[in-house]
Amino acid sequence: MEEKESSIVVESLCRRFKRFTAVDNISFDVKKGEIFGFLGANGAGKTTTIRMLCGLLKPTSGNARIMGYDVLTQGKEIRKHIGYMSQKFSLYEDLTVIENMELFGTIYGMDSKTIRRRILNIISRLRMRDFAGKKVVSLPLGQRQKLAFSTAILHAPKIVFLDEPTSGVDPLVRREFWNMIYEEALNDVTILVTTHYMDEAEYCNRLCIMSNGTIKVIGNPAQLKKDARLDSMDMIFQQVINNKI
Repeated sequence: MEEKESSIVVESLCRRFKRFTAVDNISFDVKKGEIFGFLGANGAGKTTTIRMLCGLLKPTSGNARIMGYDVLTQGKEIRKHIGYMSQKFSLYEDLTVIENMELFGTIYGMDSKTIRRRILNIISRLRMRDFAGKKVVSLPLGQRQKLAFSTAILHAPKIVFLDEPTSGVDPLVRREFWNMIYEEALNDVTILVTTHYMDEAEYCNRLCIMSNGTIKVIGNPAQLKKDARLDSMDMIFQQVINNKI
């Protein structure tokens, strides 16, 4: 089988905040249509990495390319091809689900006909019809997260960055959210997702475990467990944190 091209290429990427190094010389690549996970505790450097790749934060050193575009010099082009769902949703609570999506579509520069078509398609796919006319402030957390995901994929980006998208929701909603991620990946959308849930690590095609700003291990979850002769990603994570791997 022909190997897919890389959508994301990161080389020796660093980010320092005065004397604190948040991301320390990391390198990795993500293939087209791959679900790539960042696993680590809070403060490991996951969010800082994503913010650099989205062009929201300038690297201190190193380089990265998104869809072939340089994050240092071509941020405007990169933003046309990516979707981003942050830990703190950028939703307007006094607007309805539909109104939020229409607003984001306008921000993305989509024409009204395309916006309407995409909204109808996404609402149907994500089973959000019962909530479409409700204001965000009244939505359960799980539906808010669905809406945040919807706005990230509304313009049909080639790469989607998800920063702890299932934080705080129950296991059933988390499983449903991952089904949505799989659907996007099947359409050759590249997904980079951060999480601190060990079971979610198993859902990724590949993942890396970060600690103190560095990548400790990287690979397919099943292969990582096999190589370490351990039964779960939780056990591997504990070994990594304790510097035993």
